[in-house]
Amino acid sequence: MQKPDSLIFDMDGTLWDAVDTYAQSWNNVFQDMGIDIVVERDNLARMVGWEGKKVIKELMPDFDDEKRQQIYATVNAGRHSLIATMGGTLYDGVREGLHQLATKYDLFILSNCAKGIIRSFIDWAGIDEHIKDEFAYGVNYMPKNHNIKLLAEKHGLKNPVYIGDTLGDGEQSRIAGIPFVFVSYGFGETDDYDMKFDNFRDLTEYFMGLE
Repeated sequence: MQKPDSLIFDMDGTLWDAVDTYAQSWNNVFQDMGIDIVVERDNLARMVGWEGKKVIKELMPDFDDEKRQQIYATVNAGRHSLIATMGGTLYDGVREGLHQLATKYDLFILSNCAKGIIRSFIDWAGIDEHIKDEFAYGVNYMPKNHNIKLLAEKHGLKNPVYIGDTLGDGEQSRIAGIPFVFVSYGFGETDDYDMKFDNFRDLTEYFMGLE
């Protein structure tokens, strides 16, 4: 792989695991609204990386789209405060790794989450100084390949790579025309990648060693 000028990270399953917090945000709203749905961690974990419209259809098959969107907006409104209090689990080596990588690369986060969730994560993790920009699916409801291109155009990126943990991340990277780096410790599986790392420390060491 050619030395990149920038690293674009997926968030969930790549930098942290916040599935318990996300499940709680759903269950709080369902309980408050008297809806007989309970979201379990294992069920939600398999949806990590999905676009929001697919998630809400899966979780609420008996509701029309307008009702789904209304509930989803309520869930996301409460999710910000939950992230601030419950947080999640940063994967081993992420905070230290981002600190090192930022000395050599422009770092970005791009996720299929709702608007504002990446910012809540950045603030909770205390990594703002290392992240040049972020982009969420909830800003424009467009797929990752489109938003990767938007980030590249906005910041004049010549040779970015996308780092994620799912088959979908790889597919979107291919459509965007950039290399895909797979981290195997997340929520997904794929054999289609340019490079694979089993932990964040090895990823950091590799990219810091490129000249």
